[in-house]
Amino acid sequence: MTAIRRINIGVSSCGIAAGASETAAFLKKETNNIPIVEVGCIGHCYAEPLVEVVTENGSVFYEKVMPKKEHLDRILGLKEQGRLVMRAQRTEREKIKVLALAGRIAMTSLDEYLAHGGYEGLKKALTMKPADIVEEVKTSGLRGRGGGGFPTGLKWGFLAAKQAPEKVLICNADEGDPGAFMDRSLMESVPHQVLEGMLIGAWATGATKLFIYCRAEYPLAIKNLKIAIEQIYANKLNNLNGRTVEFKLKEGAGAFVCGEETAMIHSLEGKRGTPRFRPPYPTDSGFLGYPTAINNVETFGNIPLILREGGATFATLGTAGSKGTKLFALAGDVKYPGLAEVPMGVTIGDIVYEIGGADRNAVKAVQIGGPSGGCIPAEKFDAVVDYDSLKSLGAIMGSGGLIVIGKNRCMVETARYFLEFTTRESCGKCTFCRIGTKRMLERLEKITSGKGTDEDVAFLADLGPKIIKGSLCGLGQTAPNPVISTLRYFRHEYDAHTKEGTCPALQCNALSDVSVDKERCVKCGLCVKTCPVKAISGDFVVDNAICTRCNSCIEVCPKKAISRVEKGKGFYGTNGGAR
Repeated sequence: MTAIRRINIGVSSCGIAAGASETAAFLKKETNNIPIVEVGCIGHCYAEPLVEVVTENGSVFYEKVMPKKEHLDRILGLKEQGRLVMRAQRTEREKIKVLALAGRIAMTSLDEYLAHGGYEGLKKALTMKPADIVEEVKTSGLRGRGGGGFPTGLKWGFLAAKQAPEKVLICNADEGDPGAFMDRSLMESVPHQVLEGMLIGAWATGATKLFIYCRAEYPLAIKNLKIAIEQIYANKLNNLNGRTVEFKLKEGAGAFVCGEETAMIHSLEGKRGTPRFRPPYPTDSGFLGYPTAINNVETFGNIPLILREGGATFATLGTAGSKGTKLFALAGDVKYPGLAEVPMGVTIGDIVYEIGGADRNAVKAVQIGGPSGGCIPAEKFDAVVDYDSLKSLGAIMGSGGLIVIGKNRCMVETARYFLEFTTRESCGKCTFCRIGTKRMLERLEKITSGKGTDEDVAFLADLGPKIIKGSLCGLGQTAPNPVISTLRYFRHEYDAHTKEGTCPALQCNALSDVSVDKERCVKCGLCVKTCPVKAISGDFVVDNAICTRCNSCIEVCPKKAISRVEKGKGFYGTNGGAR
């Protein structure tokens, strides 16, 4: 029988949410001689709790392993049933570099990280001149993975050139995009990799203070970072050729605008997190007036790879202007939601269909680049993923959130949803962002409520570009993107709302009803019991004047007899009467 060497179980946030902690405790209790190792996220979030059985002949993956004896017997016996056969191995489109150790080593084990090449990049860096490290990063072509895409080597060069009593390096871990979890997974799964990148950056630039600005909503990432930092101190890995640097971890309060570098600096200084005019740029005057450089989690996660492999090797992946790989958080209408790492230059379709497993006949668009990104229609999915290509389509790379939108979704409502988020998150400092986004949101709410006109659509098209030009920081400069891109590609949906008084996707509540098809209804009563506002009568008629369109009845109906219909056009009329 094949010997089992260890069993890895993913206990990052996605795994814990699926019950992995209980499964891990069960495995530890029921197995005596097999090490049960708690690892991070391997990326297959849809399969959690995910267990990897490591044998002398390789690995076997099992999905959705629960604390049950039959599940334990199955994995200990290496039985085929329940194996994650289809997705155990990455697809051909993926290229795992930054995530190579995620989900494969114990999250906070320094020994395991060292055994897999950890801190070899730092060791090599300390034998080099700081200027040579900066040149190596420039050669790699690495651009900021936080969304702006500014060349990392160039930014480090600016900081390195400054003469000051203190210089500051900040890791932007304030990941706030809805549906994005790349940075969280990296910090949870391989915190030492991020910290090693920061230490290399400190030696290359002469930075003396290292900050990690992490959102407080990431408790596991914060916990693992703190453990890893203490291990660094205990092993004196923060001694950079005689110069000792210290880490300081700041927990952000969840303000989306603090992802902007000058707002983040203000927050670190104890001030209200609002952006300021530039110049001076942070590399000239940043934290407390000291020269400061900010890079995000994924950017720092790439640095150890560049030092180990060399900048030229790193640059062999990607396109002419976008090198290396990019992490994407896949969410929305996909079969395999989770984390993917792809080389720059793959197509949007590769990610959505090949990796995400989305139905080609059911996808309408993707929202890429976070709430300030753009909506790209399915007919444009042959476009390659790099900074310049996405910009030409009216989107941005962003930090890597990618939400797949099915044909059953309304693009006007999608634009309203994302603009509502950015409007709420505006710091209010500049007029165009504070008031302009609010005015756009009001028009979108008017359109989705069935009261919109052509004038409202024209207003949106006119105001959006003005907000982009007139806003101070990246939040306002990109907030109109969802509206502008949906107007560009899905104008017909806006026209349907304003000219025909209909929502083609039947998603806008004011333009749709909920109706029961009595010919299909088996009168099981589940809809009546489920409805939170008692809008369904005993004879299975929906009172749409009360109905909140929560869709609970639609979801529980075993015969799919309940559905959204056009306003006033139910199977038996809005209030049950014959049509």
